[in-house]
Amino acid sequence: MTFRGGGPLATGNVSGGGGGGRGKLAIGGGAGLLIVIVAALFGFDPNLLDLGSDGTGSTSSSQEQSAIDEQIAGCTIEKANTDTVCRIVATTNSLDAVWSDIMPGYEPPKTIIFEGSVNTACGPATSDVGPFYCPGDQTAYFDPSFFNVLSDRLGGGDGPLAQEYVVAHEYGHHIEYLTGALQQGQRMGAAGPTSGSVRIELQADCLAGVWAYHADKGPDAMLEPLTQQQINDVIKTAKAIGDDAIGGDASNPEGWTHGSSDQRVRWFNIGYTSGDQNSCNTFEAATL
Repeated sequence: MTFRGGGPLATGNVSGGGGGGRGKLAIGGGAGLLIVIVAALFGFDPNLLDLGSDGTGSTSSSQEQSAIDEQIAGCTIEKANTDTVCRIVATTNSLDAVWSDIMPGYEPPKTIIFEGSVNTACGPATSDVGPFYCPGDQTAYFDPSFFNVLSDRLGGGDGPLAQEYVVAHEYGHHIEYLTGALQQGQRMGAAGPTSGSVRIELQADCLAGVWAYHADKGPDAMLEPLTQQQINDVIKTAKAIGDDAIGGDASNPEGWTHGSSDQRVRWFNIGYTSGDQNSCNTFEAATL
């Protein structure tokens, strides 16, 4: 069990399916399947979300979207402890509560849960891309089947908090969008050990840690007190999705887009131990 209490979940910012046209570059990454990493795993051209298309790619079928919307509408806190879709919804509730409390001017993103493929303001995407955030529509996108890939293929944790960490990482990109860090990173290069992309991704890991620090504290906290085993599950996941682990080539940091396993663990821990958003400034850090 991760979530405490009972009753319905807020679902106003969560829906099934998706839509939109061409737009800005999407930021991926809860699991690190992005650009070079996507190409290495799935064997296609490393251009995120096929941005060269007309932006009208296939979407989840209306039947699939309707089924997901029905599932979302029926989500409760109790179901979030056993159902992946409801766990995503509950995590967004917790994230919105935490960030609204600690960040002045916070505005929640939207979340879309899809199966197979989806159309976004950043272009069409499939499940192969993994979870991602699109600044063009300020929306985080998740295919629940990815969590099986995370644990079965990538060697990440299969516990609830590991999945919640992925959601929190994508929300981290939204925080970066609100602060301007996302835009700053996009001007600093897409690959390399000190690139803007790596700094963006490591900052999102740190912000996920900040959420985890606050998520089980206070009388209105949605999470049960976190255990060391749950944190270890997150660390296992962060290690599994570092560029050196997922790409299989630690000797070529010039191709990195997300940072090494050790870096991802380090920055999550910085956020988790401090609980301070200001500790996550990867752009000013002397060492990543």
